[in-house]
Amino acid sequence: MVGIALLMAAISSCSEDTSTLGYSLTSDVDRFTIETDTFNVTTRSIASGSVLSRNAYSYLGRIKDPETGTYIKCDYTTQFSILESEASSLFRSAETVASRDENDLPIVDSCYVHIMINSYQGDSLAAMKLALMELEKPMKSTDAIYTDYDPEAAGIVRTANGAVRSDKIYAATDLTLSDSMRNVYRSGSYYAYIKVPLNNEYIDKNGKKYNNYGTYIMRKYYENAALFKNFNSFIRNVCPGFYIKSTDGQGIIIEVAFTQFFMYYRYNSGGAVYNTQCSLSSTDEVLKATHISYNQTGIDKLVAVDTCTYLKTPAGIYTEVTLPIDDIKKGHENDTITSAKVTFTRMRPRSNVSEVVLEEPTRVLLIEKDSLYSFFEDNGTPDNAKAYLATYNSSQKTYSFNNISYMINRMYARKGKSADWNKAVLIPVEVQTSSSTASTASGIANEMNVNSVRLVGGSANKHAPIRLSVIYNVNK
Repeated sequence: MVGIALLMAAISSCSEDTSTLGYSLTSDVDRFTIETDTFNVTTRSIASGSVLSRNAYSYLGRIKDPETGTYIKCDYTTQFSILESEASSLFRSAETVASRDENDLPIVDSCYVHIMINSYQGDSLAAMKLALMELEKPMKSTDAIYTDYDPEAAGIVRTANGAVRSDKIYAATDLTLSDSMRNVYRSGSYYAYIKVPLNNEYIDKNGKKYNNYGTYIMRKYYENAALFKNFNSFIRNVCPGFYIKSTDGQGIIIEVAFTQFFMYYRYNSGGAVYNTQCSLSSTDEVLKATHISYNQTGIDKLVAVDTCTYLKTPAGIYTEVTLPIDDIKKGHENDTITSAKVTFTRMRPRSNVSEVVLEEPTRVLLIEKDSLYSFFEDNGTPDNAKAYLATYNSSQKTYSFNNISYMINRMYARKGKSADWNKAVLIPVEVQTSSSTASTASGIANEMNVNSVRLVGGSANKHAPIRLSVIYNVNK
């Protein structure tokens, strides 16, 4: 009977109403309700000016922007890398080299720079001309190099008699190749490339002559291999790098994956003579900087348009976003913002030509304006606090940021501490991902491709306003 009584007591206790269980564990001051609200967001176009030139790719060529009617020209500077593990065996031992000059000194028979093409925008058959020039001294690795940095104006391009200078006429599609070889390059199995010869007589800074630049590299190695122990020593003491400049033609900009320097020579082995090569490459460890020239007047005309805003690259226009922080927090100073969503909508281009030629930026960054320059210089990544990343939705034609609540809270905490405390900027970016997961951004750089998009907005916006939807946890 005692067991039955205990069982009935247990059943009775389990049948009690649990609807207030959550409140019974929470004090009155911790209870909250959900509220929602929407606010208008104002935007305007701003000229970006030069941007930090720190990208996985370099850019070369000249193309006409159909929106401004002006030209964008890209040149680039590159250095070459040497791995410490490879420095001791860069060239075969001097006594085995079969390529010799009249004084029986080892030489490089021929040498070339290969500009490896990752992709291009424009006409692949456009006839272009470049000039490859030797640097007098290396770019400073401690400097933040922007796209307005001109190596010639800075005085780091060597112009002395006998310095490296090679002019080359080229097209992205090499019609001298067979159809089958061009198809191989189109397949993406191999990089197509521009081959620039460096086989003229070279005179170094001490006035010493060599049959070509490759022989200069080889002799420096045999004289003092310690100069090749790593890329820093190599750049400072042997080869500061090259400046590759677009000098003529228009209609294409090439995205350069990397640049290689090949040196060919012969060597003796077992009584026979063999051909071999030595190569150096530009890598992520060395500096690569793109120099961009464009007409600012054409950019300023688009910035002045107030019926929309623009995102325009490679160096052109951003969209500034002013968030109504005071309105959002008014009456909710002690409440928690759990969600804040804002969407930016694409407008049709002004002309059919623009729609065909110019693509929308794929990825855009929304970043606090006060952090605009430091973010890139400090190798920042999206943290969903001061910087957020969005991908273009081609079906909806939108860029959406689903929750910028942390940005709103940060801005409110810094209210009045700068003129731009409540402003953010939309910036087209190039995203590098980690090898372990394609969804994790390991690096962010300014977009350098020729892209453009018009967005709903501006001070004279004729469309529905840009709306910010907010959800609050309201303390009761």
